[in-house]
Amino acid sequence: MNTLQQICSGTNFYNYQRHLISASAIPLLLAVILTSCSQRLLPYNKEEGKQSGSDHIRVNQIGYYPKATKQAVIVTDEQKANFQVVNQANKVVLSGLLSAPQQWDLSGENVQIADFSTVTKPGTYFLLVEDMGRSHSFEIRKRVLEEAYLGSIKGMYYQRMSTALEEQHAGKWHREMAHPDDRVLYHPSSGKSEGFRVAPKGWYDAGDYNKYVVNGSFPIGQFLLLEEQYPGTVKDNVLNIPESGNGQSDYLDELKYELDWLLSMQDDDGGLFHKLTAKSFEGMVMPKEATSQRYIVGKGTAATLDFAAATAKAYRIYQPTQDDFAQQCLEASKQAYEWAKKNPEVVYRNPEDVVTGEYGDEDFEDEWTWANAELFIATQDKSYLEVIQSDTLDFTFKAGESWTGFMRFLGYFALLENEALLPSDFYQTLKEGILNEANRLVGLSQTLPYFQPVDDFHWGSNSDILNAAMILAQAYRLDQKPQYLQAVQQSVDYIFGTNAVGYSFLTGFGDRTPMFIHHRQSAADDIAEPVPGLLSGGPNSRQQDAKDGTVYPENAPPMKSWVDQGPSYASNEICLNWNAPLTYILGFLEQESK
Repeated sequence: MNTLQQICSGTNFYNYQRHLISASAIPLLLAVILTSCSQRLLPYNKEEGKQSGSDHIRVNQIGYYPKATKQAVIVTDEQKANFQVVNQANKVVLSGLLSAPQQWDLSGENVQIADFSTVTKPGTYFLLVEDMGRSHSFEIRKRVLEEAYLGSIKGMYYQRMSTALEEQHAGKWHREMAHPDDRVLYHPSSGKSEGFRVAPKGWYDAGDYNKYVVNGSFPIGQFLLLEEQYPGTVKDNVLNIPESGNGQSDYLDELKYELDWLLSMQDDDGGLFHKLTAKSFEGMVMPKEATSQRYIVGKGTAATLDFAAATAKAYRIYQPTQDDFAQQCLEASKQAYEWAKKNPEVVYRNPEDVVTGEYGDEDFEDEWTWANAELFIATQDKSYLEVIQSDTLDFTFKAGESWTGFMRFLGYFALLENEALLPSDFYQTLKEGILNEANRLVGLSQTLPYFQPVDDFHWGSNSDILNAAMILAQAYRLDQKPQYLQAVQQSVDYIFGTNAVGYSFLTGFGDRTPMFIHHRQSAADDIAEPVPGLLSGGPNSRQQDAKDGTVYPENAPPMKSWVDQGPSYASNEICLNWNAPLTYILGFLEQESK
C-alpha cells in the first residue's frame, strides 16, 4: 500500500511568545528532548524498519519529474571523483563525475554536486558515492509529487476542531471532539462586555489550539489561488474526509471548513475580531484535555482586510457550485471592507492578560492591495482598482515578512489572472514587476547552497522559500522560461531533502522526516509517528527558543539552525501559512512539470 493509500484509507494518516510552555508540560518536554536526541543521529527508513541512506548524500527523498534538473549535494571534506545512479535491479544506469569542491558558508559545509539530469526513465533509484555509501531512494516519474500534494491538503483535515476525527478518516490519529466553541466569551478587548459568541469549526492554527483570523485568511488566499488557476485538480472522494461523496471537490470542502469559521468571526458592524484563543497556551496535551476558557479577542484593520480579500476570492471560486455560500462570502467581504475604510489604522496588540499568538502588523498597505484586488475582480467596481493604481507597487520579496507583507503579492497574482479586466499598461506593469523579481530570485538561487531562492533564514523559513517559489511560478505562467520552472522544482527538492540537515520536512513523506514536531496532538497521542502531511518550519538562524531549552548544534550556521525536537517552536513547529504555499507549489508542479 503506498503512502497516499495509507493516508486516505485512514490506516496511516510569530513571534516567539506564541509558545510559552506550561509548567505541567515540562516532564513530557524533557522526555521528548531526550528521545529526539537519541533517535535523530541516523536516518530512519520507515518501510524497511532500519537505518538506511547516507546523511551526507542529499537528494529529494520523494523524487523528480523525468525532465527536471536533478542534482544531489555530496557533503564531504575529502574530494571524491565519481558517483553512480543505480536502479531497483541494482544496475548502474549512469556513472558520472562530481563537480569541483565548493565551500558553503551558509551551511558550514564542503560539498560536491552530482548532476544526474540525464536519467529520465521512470523508476526507483539511489546514488552511490565512493567510500560514502548510498543515498535515500527516490522515484523518477510523472506525477511524482501527487501523494505529497494530497497529503499536504489532508494535513489540514487533521487540524480540524469542533468535531471528532473518526478512525475511518483519521486512522490511528483519530481523536475525540474538542473545542466546540459554541459559547465563547468576549474579552474586553473585543469591545463587548457581555454575552457569548458561537464560532465553531476552523483549523487549529499551528502546534497550539487557537484560531487567528489573519493567519486563517492568508493561507485560504494561497489555497484558493491554486483552485483559481488549476480548477478541479482535486475531485470528490479523493481525500477521505467526512464530506467525501457529496458531489463537491474534497479540496473546496476542506477549505470551506475554515471559511465557515472565518465568517463567524465577523461582528455586526462588519469588522473582524482578531482571534479566538485561551489567554495562555495550553500544555502539550490532547485537544480534549485543553479545557481553558476561550475568548473572542480584539478587533483590527489587518484581520478585517485579510478577511475581506479571502472572502471576495471565495465568492468567485465557490459561485459555480455553491452560489448561496458564495453570495454570503461576497456580502461579508463588502461589509468588512467598509468597516476598514472607517477604521483604517486599528493596530492589534495583545492585551496584558493574553499571551497567545499576536500576529501583529502596523503597516496595512499589503492588506489594502490584496482586498482591493479581490473585490475589484469580484465586483468589477473600478473604484477598488483605482486605489491600487494610485499606490506605489512593491515587487521585492523579503524573507520573513510572511503575514506582514506577502499579501500584496496575492493581490498582484489575482490581477494578473484577470488580464481582460485591466488597462493594458497596468497589466504590463504588473507583469514586468513579477518577471523582474523572478529573474532576481532565479539568479539568487543559482548562487546559493542547495539552490533555494532565500539566503536569510527566519522563523518559518520553509514558507519563505515556498512563497518565493510562488512568485517564480507566476513568472512561469506569464513566460514559460525553463529557468523559472527549474527554480520552483529545486525549491521543492530543498523541502524534501536536498538541504543542510538532510530531512524531508513534510511529516510522513520521505525516508527521513521530522518525528518530534512542535504540535500538541503529535506530542501527546502516544503514537510514534507525528500527524502526517504537516510542514516543519525549517532552519531559523534567530533560534528564539534556545533560551527555553531547545538544544541546537553548537555554533550552527543559518542553514543548520533546525532540530527535530518537540519543544523547538522556532524551528520545528507547523503552521497553516506554511502548509498553504507548499500545497500551492506541489499542485502547480503537478500540472506544469513533464
